[in-house]
Amino acid sequence: MASSRAVPNLAFRRLRATHSPGEFAAAVRRAAREIGEQVACDARYIGRVEAGEIRCPNYAYERVFLHMFPGLTLQDLGFRARAEVRGRAARPAPFPVTDPPTDALTDPPARPPGGTGALGATSETSETQEESDVLRRAFMTSGSVTVMAASLGLGGVPAAAAPPPPPVLSVPVIPSPRRVGEAEVNAVEDAVRRIRLLDDRHGADGLFRRAAQPLRAAYALLDAGATTRQSTADRLHAGAGELSISVGWLAHDSGRLDDARSYYAEALATARIAGDQALEAHAFSNTSFLARDSGRCREAVRAAQAGRRAAGPLGSARLLSLLALREAAGWAGLGDRAGCEQSLAQAHQLFAKGPHDADPEWMSFFGEPELEAQEALCHEALGDWARAARHAHRATVLQEPHFARNLALYRAELATYLARAGSPDEAAAAGHQVLDLLDEVQSSRIQTKLASTARALLPQRRMPEVGAFLERHASTNVRA
Repeated sequence: MASSRAVPNLAFRRLRATHSPGEFAAAVRRAAREIGEQVACDARYIGRVEAGEIRCPNYAYERVFLHMFPGLTLQDLGFRARAEVRGRAARPAPFPVTDPPTDALTDPPARPPGGTGALGATSETSETQEESDVLRRAFMTSGSVTVMAASLGLGGVPAAAAPPPPPVLSVPVIPSPRRVGEAEVNAVEDAVRRIRLLDDRHGADGLFRRAAQPLRAAYALLDAGATTRQSTADRLHAGAGELSISVGWLAHDSGRLDDARSYYAEALATARIAGDQALEAHAFSNTSFLARDSGRCREAVRAAQAGRRAAGPLGSARLLSLLALREAAGWAGLGDRAGCEQSLAQAHQLFAKGPHDADPEWMSFFGEPELEAQEALCHEALGDWARAARHAHRATVLQEPHFARNLALYRAELATYLARAGSPDEAAAAGHQVLDLLDEVQSSRIQTKLASTARALLPQRRMPEVGAFLERHASTNVRA
């Protein structure tokens, strides 16, 4: 299968100078402690950065790198802008982006002088966990635009720590008869991106209910019907539909399947009204995934096929690949091995064509790790646990740590497959890795899969490794 072309980060390599990757990783860990951060940096991470595999570091690493090299930006360090990595392209903010007052944040300590002195550190072996961060910026509208703020609270903060304030998503509410223009449409689109970023990092459980508020505001803009241009109206329909899908996904991932079905249907109706095939394909993709999870496998197949018809003229092989995977999962749920294998082959052929400018922005999550994970789900449905485990393991190896939610999910699936395949020690080890991430990721889907692993391992509870995992799992109060 094809992989995305990585461009070596030569600027970062120059900054390492004569230090070995291990020495530089130790320097990064020391610099992190200087500012109160915790990062699990090792030589392998440094190698991945220099190879261009990590195009933008997560927020903890960003603060550490900027502390180590005062005056330089992420771009100076050879990284891409975060918006470019998470979406398809960066765009100037339509209105000022400001930070909340500093006394409201759990800011790291001020940088001590001589931050670059950390480069002289020797190798250290202590391991630390990745930070649990949230986006703390608020989108602020200007002028007389009324702001509706939906605060997205994130749990999972240790009891001894003061929880940081939630990030803010705001979508303007426009009183009639004011017309809807560029700034308002940009606000809706930015709300979609913000929700996706938070979900990637933390999962859905802490986001769902509060994310519904900007969605209501977006549809209020549509109902106002006071756009100045057709192009603005088209973008507003697309933005509202994408926001409905994002909220639907949060409902889906947090186990509220009926709510998810309603939000996806709303997005599909919006797509049909606007004649937006890209939005329609996205809605059908998520509807197919939800149907599969709900046990309606025939519907999963039909929704995926409808999505492929909508996506056909768009020119995105990656989108068609994902929809073929959705169809394969439906066939697997029906026990149709031949239909599943045929759809999987199509998915791989389409994926191998590589990325394209026509790929939708929301598909930034769909790379080789997700391809492997979706194929693993198919083999799970067919009862081929060993094969499912092989693909799930590849997904965990390939997944960038920045996508913490997906990494936790892949590891949870791997743990379940290993337990069912008769590898209890390995399953327990994978389960421990999932538990390590649960402080920063909240997802009922992940919790449910981990509970399934625990149940499958109960017959082997006398094994030391398995017993330790089961005890730790029980102590976390993970919801089944």
